Amino acid sequence: MTAAERTQVIPVGAVTREPTPVRAEPTPLRSEPARAETDYEPDNAEETKPKKKRTGLIITCAVVVVLALAAGAVFLVPGLAEKLGIKKGEAEVAIAPPPAAVQFTPTLHGAGADNPAPTPAGVQAALAGPASDAVLGSLTGKVIDPISGEVLFAQNADTTLVPASTTKLLTSAAALLALPHAEQLTTKVVAGDKPGTVIIVGGGDPTLSSLPAGKNSVYPGAAHLDDLVAQVKAKGPVHTVLLDLNRYTGDSLAKGWEQPDIAGGYIAPMVPAMLDGGRADPTKDTSARAANPGRALAEEFAKRIGATVPEKNATTIAKPDAQVLGEVRSAPIVELVDNLLQHSDNVLAEAMAREVAKGTGNEVSFTGATGAVLKTLTDNGFDVSTVKLNDGSGLSTLNLVSAALLAEVLRVAAAPDGQDPRTAKLRPLLGGLPVAGGSGTLASRYQGPNAAGGKGWVRAKTGTLSNVNSLAGVVLDKDGRVLVFALMSNGSNPADARPALDAVAAALRQCGCR
Repeated sequence: MTAAERTQVIPVGAVTREPTPVRAEPTPLRSEPARAETDYEPDNAEETKPKKKRTGLIITCAVVVVLALAAGAVFLVPGLAEKLGIKKGEAEVAIAPPPAAVQFTPTLHGAGADNPAPTPAGVQAALAGPASDAVLGSLTGKVIDPISGEVLFAQNADTTLVPASTTKLLTSAAALLALPHAEQLTTKVVAGDKPGTVIIVGGGDPTLSSLPAGKNSVYPGAAHLDDLVAQVKAKGPVHTVLLDLNRYTGDSLAKGWEQPDIAGGYIAPMVPAMLDGGRADPTKDTSARAANPGRALAEEFAKRIGATVPEKNATTIAKPDAQVLGEVRSAPIVELVDNLLQHSDNVLAEAMAREVAKGTGNEVSFTGATGAVLKTLTDNGFDVSTVKLNDGSGLSTLNLVSAALLAEVLRVAAAPDGQDPRTAKLRPLLGGLPVAGGSGTLASRYQGPNAAGGKGWVRAKTGTLSNVNSLAGVVLDKDGRVLVFALMSNGSNPADARPALDAVAAALRQCGCR
């Protein structure tokens, strides 16, 4: 054994034993008699109980020994200390003082009424170039400061043009004003007149998902068909499935719609019960749609439950007091509005327009829906005297809307809290607007040099048809002031007009405009 080892070994017998403390006689509790001396622990209690303390001490000593041996080995094993870069008797390594704190000056400014306000002259100067681009054809537009209500820019703003999908702003606004935001749409299955016959009762929800639980379609939060099937199956055997589509009346296609848009994946015939908005692929926004989405739902339900749908006479009207065998609910209205704005979903927009009609006591058809949307806006103080609507989605080429109306709806939605009683109901419009270069229908836009400055700052609803392009939303300028805008272009090529409209909105972001 080496000298180094001998100096580190501490024999177990060398541990000094602590003296046994003198025990004071305990004071007896009132509730129990004093114990006899024989009840106390014996004098050798230290030999029986405190062994844990001694064991801990021994382990501690052993750890010290191991560490010391390891430390000694570093210097005793030839070359090991040098390999580790350690020199015997080396002084402690000097630790450099921490660097000075980084001075951070924020470049982002929060939106607020205290931020510098742009002037009409400043905004008009900023937009003079982008708004005069010839590729925009006939351009109308309006820019408003929602805090002050001041009009900062107006170009033929009261002229009505074909709006395309910016129509959805009007439909969504009417839905948020007329319907409870937490309301949900219900799809039910009730018992038919004959045993084994069931009836799917359409409740206006086009988002019912064909996917299994845990997988999302293009409609987040949608109810699942499998859930409905399981509820009905638990009530007994089913051999025949029928449909009640009585919630809607009138034509299933609007004036101004084109039949190829169904196969093209932009629209489905409007019925109050369908799967995935009638899509062939429930995970894609644009996917071929079913020509008869109601029957497609019934057949899929029948397939999963082990029943059939009659070739003829598959529709009926369920009795009001029919036994409910199962029901599922959609996401709340406010979430459906958010979804239809983000992805410009035509079917969902038409469903919302019809719910406005039903909620206000009007006929649940295209005529009743568009009439109910306009009346709801009128009743809430919006001037719709020059507006013409044939649908709620903007797919119709016969719609006519002004930039002034779109901008005014957004102005109210973006107004300061408490300034306008309509604002609280319309505020969700802003959250549903796609983000430039980031989400929804604006995800792939704002990439060019003239528009890149608006990326991440512009939020807007898009609109595109042949020779029709529109953009309406909000933007935070460089001084942190929120501005609302509406831009409409007719007689323009979408490939050229869309980046040109993006450049106009980006110019609003780039200026303080004073």
